[in-house]
Amino acid sequence: MLVAAYYYLRARLRRPDGPGAAPRPPLLPVGTPRLLAAAVLGVMLLGSGWYLYRGWAFDQEVVAVQVVNANTGAITVYQAQRGAVAGRVFRTLDGREIRLADVERMILTRADQGF
Repeated sequence: MLVAAYYYLRARLRRPDGPGAAPRPPLLPVGTPRLLAAAVLGVMLLGSGWYLYRGWAFDQEVVAVQVVNANTGAITVYQAQRGAVAGRVFRTLDGREIRLADVERMILTRADQGF
């Protein structure tokens, strides 16, 4: 849609008004559209890079994972990266994979908050 509009306006601006009429001068200097396109592309690349970095940094955050047994009330505390916690399974910082049983519950807190 956007490409079609671009080509329509491009053809319309280059077409002379009547028979034998001189073509209109361009509305913008010759290099301006390319400069604007490069600026928009640069802003988009910076925004995408920032978004990807923030997602990566969020996944690298260390969290305290408290596993609570609902039957006995026993609490076991582990540390894991936030990105390593998925559903009822997580991988600790030392590489152990922990799967929660049906009677266990998980509580996530920031590692620096204490527990």
